[in-house]
Amino acid sequence: MCLWSSVWICGLIALFHNVDLGLLRPPSGIDPIEAASTIVRMRWSHAFIPTLRDDPADAEAVSHRLLVRAGFMRRLHAGHYSMLPLGQRVRAKIDRIIREEQDRIGGQQFHLPALHPAELWKKSGRWEVMGDELFRVIDRKEVENALGMTHEEVFATLATEVTSYRQLPQIWYQVQTKFRDEPRPKSGLLRVREFTMKDAYTLDIDTEGLDAAFTKQHGAYTRTFARFGLEAVDVQASSGAMGGTESIEFMVPSEAGEDWILTCDTCDYRANRERATSRLDPVEDPDDVPEPERFDTPDIRTIAALEDAFPEEARADHQIKTLVYVVDGEPVLVCMRGDHNLLDQKLVDALLTIDIRPAEADEIRGWLGADPGSLGAVGVTDYRVIADEALRGRRGLVTGANTDDVHLRHVDMDRDIEMSAWYDLRTIGDGEACPIDGGTLSLWKGIEIGHIFKLGTKYSEVMGAMVQDPDGESHPIVMGSYGIGLERSMAAVVEVHNDDKGIIWPVSLAPYEVIVTAIRPEDEEVSAALDRLEESLEEKGIETLIDDRNERPGVKFADAELIGVPYRITVGPRGLADGKVETQERASGTSDDVPLGSVVDWVQTRVESGRRTGK
Repeated sequence: MCLWSSVWICGLIALFHNVDLGLLRPPSGIDPIEAASTIVRMRWSHAFIPTLRDDPADAEAVSHRLLVRAGFMRRLHAGHYSMLPLGQRVRAKIDRIIREEQDRIGGQQFHLPALHPAELWKKSGRWEVMGDELFRVIDRKEVENALGMTHEEVFATLATEVTSYRQLPQIWYQVQTKFRDEPRPKSGLLRVREFTMKDAYTLDIDTEGLDAAFTKQHGAYTRTFARFGLEAVDVQASSGAMGGTESIEFMVPSEAGEDWILTCDTCDYRANRERATSRLDPVEDPDDVPEPERFDTPDIRTIAALEDAFPEEARADHQIKTLVYVVDGEPVLVCMRGDHNLLDQKLVDALLTIDIRPAEADEIRGWLGADPGSLGAVGVTDYRVIADEALRGRRGLVTGANTDDVHLRHVDMDRDIEMSAWYDLRTIGDGEACPIDGGTLSLWKGIEIGHIFKLGTKYSEVMGAMVQDPDGESHPIVMGSYGIGLERSMAAVVEVHNDDKGIIWPVSLAPYEVIVTAIRPEDEEVSAALDRLEESLEEKGIETLIDDRNERPGVKFADAELIGVPYRITVGPRGLADGKVETQERASGTSDDVPLGSVVDWVQTRVESGRRTGK
């Protein structure tokens, strides 16, 4: 069909349906995803803002409760939420800020498929590593696919078309829907199965280039979160299944968070508990110890009970706690100091697997001949034994003898246990000593809103993304990966910015920057004032919501506070009689009477400041 025929048919369809063809596309120069935030004014009587008086029954986190009550989102099913118009306006602003900061450092935007062929994930090894959290789809041709939870494999595949160092460095990014088969979705947008993420990737010729790219992204993230109105804390983090040599998370302190963070009160040490360590007080051990000796410990099954029964030689810090895990189908013994606890994520990171679980009691008895509480690694040669660094070089210790109700004394870690490897495996607690300067560590909960990784050549090697250096030698591209969750950022802002009345949006993210509340909108003077204000605010480019509903003032004020618009102008017959309107700042709650003729300037000054500062 020729082009003119196509245009003619489209014109007939538009004529038949009385449709302006110009309405079928966004205005010139406007990205479709920004469309929600380009409308600068809206009448509440024509808007879909379904506010609720009561909290949803399933709401746990403050952000979950308020975003549903204020009409920003609705649950479709577990872990999946629909963004309503107010929510989409906020999400579009988050998206725009992220893209502006990525573009500022030279980023180029892509849009990649969400459905990936399984062969890509198998090639990288993550088809197995990701486990049940990876959504797997079999199409009508019986071909395996995955719904992407991240896009390292796809971007690394595209990077195979970069062949020379002259084409580097590169910064690529996208804003795309991601999927994670989360077993227990909860807390609204904080733990979901479908979400939007900005994922960026840097390509460099060497590690020095990666370091520079990592620093650029760190700066972009700092600026991005400041514009969201968040004071994000950067912390050392576990790289998990992503791999690589280093990663940093950006955390927002909140009781709704699921991560535990340790920070020093006297230096800059900051780490996720999954990566944190601490300085231990020295422990005195004897210089020489005799061979291990068995002794009876009837009915003793715990560290504390053994310490109580033998306080002189079996203090908790002189005991070896032996745990048994099944790793990739094989038993592994994990040795910890008696007064220390294992952190499972550290064990996962150390052994580079997710196929890991605590062994069952009957399995343990079959392998070692005793029940938990009487276990030890002395003389064990058939199974792999690993230990926490706190036990390295220790002597004169007590451990189980792999016989029920019997323990061993005089154990020397180097002499008596055939060790496979040493790792940092222990859980760090509040009040421990900083590993850098000995200061006191504080433990707090946080929401992860961003994570940046130094991937190195993990993905470029397996995908064949190679470049030639100036000497003609071929090298795998050195990559970095950088993610920000859009909806999670929205929830984090609400967790931080709220009160007992509702949300308090910073101007930079607010669905509307000002709400004009009409008292008796049917009054001619009030109606005329609304029209003039609406036009004047639009001329200034201020995003305005006009509450022209025939509702009681108390209902309107409560709704305005619930949805969190930063500034409110109240227009009513009484104030207009004196030529004034009432203004109110949502964050401070302060109000004042301002002449009608100057209220637009009052709003503009505050809005423009808020757009710049994220407040």
